[in-house]
Amino acid sequence: MHYFTFQQKDNRYYSRFSGKIIALFHVFCYKIVMKRDIYKKLFEWKNSSLRKPLILKGARQVGKTFILEEFGRREYSNIAYFNFEENPGLNDFFKGRIQPEKIIEKLSIYLETRIYPEKTLIIFDEVQNSPETINSLKYFNEKANEYHIAAAGSLLGIKIGQSAPFPVGKVNFMNLFPFSFREYLSGMGKSQLRNYLESKTTFDSIEKTFHKELIDDLKMYYFIGGMPEAIVQYKKDGDLNKVRVIQDEILTAYTIDFSKYSTKSEAIKINNTWNAIPGQLAKENKKFKFSEISKNARARDYNEAIQWLVDTGLVYKSFNIKTPRFPLSGYREDNIFKLFLLDIGLLGSLLNISQRTIVEGNRLFSEYNGAFVENYVAQELIANNHKELYYWTSNTSAEVDFIISYNEQIFPIEVKAGISKKKKSLRIYGEKYHPPILSRSTLMNFKKDNYICNYPLYAVSLFPKIS
Repeated sequence: MHYFTFQQKDNRYYSRFSGKIIALFHVFCYKIVMKRDIYKKLFEWKNSSLRKPLILKGARQVGKTFILEEFGRREYSNIAYFNFEENPGLNDFFKGRIQPEKIIEKLSIYLETRIYPEKTLIIFDEVQNSPETINSLKYFNEKANEYHIAAAGSLLGIKIGQSAPFPVGKVNFMNLFPFSFREYLSGMGKSQLRNYLESKTTFDSIEKTFHKELIDDLKMYYFIGGMPEAIVQYKKDGDLNKVRVIQDEILTAYTIDFSKYSTKSEAIKINNTWNAIPGQLAKENKKFKFSEISKNARARDYNEAIQWLVDTGLVYKSFNIKTPRFPLSGYREDNIFKLFLLDIGLLGSLLNISQRTIVEGNRLFSEYNGAFVENYVAQELIANNHKELYYWTSNTSAEVDFIISYNEQIFPIEVKAGISKKKKSLRIYGEKYHPPILSRSTLMNFKKDNYICNYPLYAVSLFPKIS
């Protein structure tokens, strides 16, 4: 076990926090943030013989900087932190001929502290603002890989390769998403309940007491979502009003980014697309329709705006497939898709969902035609390493909400907001393609009815691993 220690930092290390503020903040957030599943992956990266400079991707406000700083404090002797948004002059160190040792020397002088090979974690934050720095990672990998570098950025998906060559094959990648429901359980001090859930290997029902507790936790997660600041705030005082204020502030920051990192005309299209998504999800047919943006909107005018949102990690795209065959990407219809937000809590904020829905039975699960349920399942699948999302339709007679590939097989899963036992779409799919197993996710307990399996919504992250 690595023990947590505080060190007094130069203000140029941490321009947002200082002194006691840093200490108090980390004492309070430590137990929540350290529950992030990515921490184990970071530890494996540090000790891997295949380690290269790391690029940590993820939307703004998902906790990239904090987890890297925390990882550096616990696993290294010291941290060298550089923010290329707050200090654009840092970019000058990476211009001209790239010599890693010279760059390290300049960075050490800038911080007035020594940067050690293997013992210092070098953090390049908001690195999308410096294409030259991104390019330099190639040379660090080839000539000075003894230095451990982790680069993070919120808009890397749209910035990479725009102004300088990208170091293809010379970096490692990781993605950080909002807290998954399992991470949320750990962050709320329910690690044992999470472990109990993850130990499931059959469809035998779990204890009713635990089933009810997990549903109640899921209701809270639907409102709070997985943004770290919202979870920290709720853990602090349980005030959902403050949670909603934080969510609204995050959404405001996103809309500012639309204008800051795109042209004026592009920003308008991005903003209009973003605002149209919640209303589209609230409809029975969740296929994204450009007419929801404006009456005369056309795909050719808004495809770039949608891709911008996807590249920044703010939106997940699920493609329709008519035939579930390998590879799924080869059978997708690029012009028929659904769009989901990165976080269910932010979706609730955009739809202005009241706190009362949490205590009013199952209303939160069925509100807005199951918009929350599908969005929740989408982000759970993404967080559990299902990198691409698909759904299946058969004309107008049937629709299966998610189709994924896993261990050389294709698995369908239908999502229901409540405890509905209807299986029409699944049965049509089964009769047509004869898969070995069909799955549903509802509010019901674990259950297997012949070859139809039910994953409780709180356990959809286990799909399709239970047999």
